[in-house]
Amino acid sequence: MKYINEAKIEELLTNSKPVTSGEVDAILQKAKSLQRLSLSETATLLAVETPEDIQKIFETAAWVKNAIYGKRIVLFAPLYISNYCANACRYCGFNSENKLVKRKALSQDEIKQQVEWLLNRGHKRILLVAGEAKPAGEWSLIDYYINAINAVYSVSVGPHKIRRVNINCAPLTVDEFKQLKSAGIGTYQIFQETYHEPTYRYVHPKGPKSDPNNRIEAIDRAFAAGIDDVGIGVLYGLYDYRFDTLAMLMHIEALENKFNVGPHTISVPRIEPAPGVEFTEHIPYRVADTDFKKLVAILRLSVPYTGIILSTRETPQLRDELVNLGVSQISAESNTAPGGYTSQEKEYFSDPQFAVSDHRTLDEVIGSLIQQKYIPSFCAACYRKERTGETFMALAKPGTIKGKCSINALITLKEYLDDFASDNVRTEGYKLIEQMKTCLTDREQKQLAAFFDEINRGIRDTYV
Repeated sequence: MKYINEAKIEELLTNSKPVTSGEVDAILQKAKSLQRLSLSETATLLAVETPEDIQKIFETAAWVKNAIYGKRIVLFAPLYISNYCANACRYCGFNSENKLVKRKALSQDEIKQQVEWLLNRGHKRILLVAGEAKPAGEWSLIDYYINAINAVYSVSVGPHKIRRVNINCAPLTVDEFKQLKSAGIGTYQIFQETYHEPTYRYVHPKGPKSDPNNRIEAIDRAFAAGIDDVGIGVLYGLYDYRFDTLAMLMHIEALENKFNVGPHTISVPRIEPAPGVEFTEHIPYRVADTDFKKLVAILRLSVPYTGIILSTRETPQLRDELVNLGVSQISAESNTAPGGYTSQEKEYFSDPQFAVSDHRTLDEVIGSLIQQKYIPSFCAACYRKERTGETFMALAKPGTIKGKCSINALITLKEYLDDFASDNVRTEGYKLIEQMKTCLTDREQKQLAAFFDEINRGIRDTYV
């Protein structure tokens, strides 16, 4: 597989010796300087087993996340628009050979209904997700994506609109990626699923996704098309989590060497049960919660400036823990079936991609974050201010993006509290705002006060 030296990774994993606390302390001290860790240093941390040293990793990950991004957690909702797919991925509910799944591709009007529902809940950021098959009646798959993006941006509920659409979709050509960029996407997201080539080929037996190199090279084509915000990830449980973590970091090193910038985000999904998919009932490399927490924290230390995304695959309890270990973005009130958000009002008869474990409402998730002293954020300012790619990383690597993140998070939190929050969440949210304002400089506090005055006058969607 391009970029991946499997022999080197296996050597790092098999030649590891017992890790001393002194070695761990030295690596964590380097991480506190906000420098990237090497593959060998990451492999050393992955080999740590003592509770005392694991706790040190956790505490350092929390420190590094706060140093880069502050106390904000970005919120978004996935919007599944089609579960038609040409691939036979053994682990996915949408796979082409799953005869039990009820298929649905949303029309533009149906997409708008979903977006209106999400806007009425308070969402501002959407991740479009679709299977890799052209729905009937569409000229091409890229046309379907573009039409869906345009439909999302066209919807408004009072002063509220979706501020940024990110997309998780099939590998495209350079020309098709240029069309995505012109449509106004934020991040293009694609997961390699596993970097272990024999496993990759086994779990992707049929369809265009069966070619691992075409998939990994999609990131290159996105960069060539001018999309400099990309998101990557693996599906933990397909192979040894240590191998896939190191391989993903090897991929990131290759991207940084080639394009001078790595991914904007890393996603960390674990396999969850899917209707009609026996593979998900017998996960070959199940990752225990303790190992999962450790790998998330180590990713934060290895690439301190990269966002880490956690989905509602995980339980509320575990999600609440992981925001303290380096996670910086989470989905909330998710539904993974096309049409699922309004299925109670209008039945679309489609099935989800996987089972969701966190069924809390957006308001409940926001309430939980506030209770933990995190600022829930719907900010999309960096995309509007063209703080993407190298420009974003130049601010993120030294931690200077934190000031902008904190101000914009407080702005979007006040908007949510004023327009959507339950009484208790509103009360606690206002208290948190007053506490967090004291962490800002005098200049930043004056700036924030001016924005809050605009919000009080009914103005929405302001940012620095």
